[in-house]
Amino acid sequence: MKWQRGKPATFQKGRKKRMLKRLGWIWFIAMIALGFTMNGVAKASGDNSTVIDEKYGKPIVATGAALSASQKAEVEKELGVDDANNVEEITVTGDDLVHYIPDGNRNSNMYSSAKITRTDSGGIQVNIVTPENITEVTADMYKNALLTAGIKNAEVEVASPLKVTGHSALVGIYKAYDNSDKSGDKLNSDRTEVASQELSVATDLAKKEGLSNDQVTQLLTEIKQEIANQHPATKEDIEKIVDDKLKDLNINLSDSDRQLLYDLFDQMRKLNINFGSVKSELSSLSDKLSDKINKAAGDKDFWQSVKDFFQNIFDAIRGLFQ
Repeated sequence: MKWQRGKPATFQKGRKKRMLKRLGWIWFIAMIALGFTMNGVAKASGDNSTVIDEKYGKPIVATGAALSASQKAEVEKELGVDDANNVEEITVTGDDLVHYIPDGNRNSNMYSSAKITRTDSGGIQVNIVTPENITEVTADMYKNALLTAGIKNAEVEVASPLKVTGHSALVGIYKAYDNSDKSGDKLNSDRTEVASQELSVATDLAKKEGLSNDQVTQLLTEIKQEIANQHPATKEDIEKIVDDKLKDLNINLSDSDRQLLYDLFDQMRKLNINFGSVKSELSSLSDKLSDKINKAAGDKDFWQSVKDFFQNIFDAIRGLFQ
């Protein structure tokens, strides 16, 4: 019998056969894995081109006129614009600002920008992709104002390369709808004006001591819900709804701030805005805000209890040395 390295040749042949068989399986599995990978790559590369909704057209990107070329490129990147051919671009100027917000400053620098994708359903979804640079207007404030303006279904993304309040993004959204070729997309100018006023009132109230952005937005949302439920016929009816909601939510405002709310919602009453058509959106927004406020209050109470616990320990130790 022939031997190799102290082992029979038959043993070596069997070992070689087993190794070849094992390598065959490894090769087979590798080919399958490679096939899946290439398939995924092919699909991914195919997904790079945005599918354009032929009913609504391309998403609209409204950029502030004050942006430099590099800032505009930065904003478009934040808004997910990989190919300018897949979106419709418009520029928002100071003239647009005073058109939609009559008491605005025509010489204002417009930085905050927005991407608007119209949809058939799903309500209004707002995502601030640069939250560190939008200092006053929250996603829920935008949503509330857009509901007042008459927009029902849309995906909205907001971005800015600099720290700004965020008001010009709202102007860009309005202009995007008014520039649409579809007549049904045109917004009522009276509604956009009062919606812009609502946003200004919201950001002003949110600066008051003891009031958070969420509390202000919850207040405005629940007042709209009551308007939908009660159909107020007079300014006195509006004032009662506002006063009742302030009491329910335990919010204290000065007489001048109450008057801001009276005037704002009386304008909405005069415009006969049908908030009943967006009841589910208002209800969903109100529930979300309520949960956020309750969670924030719970977190605040927890950390206050921790602070009190250690303060009591320090006081007790201090007392031992007195």
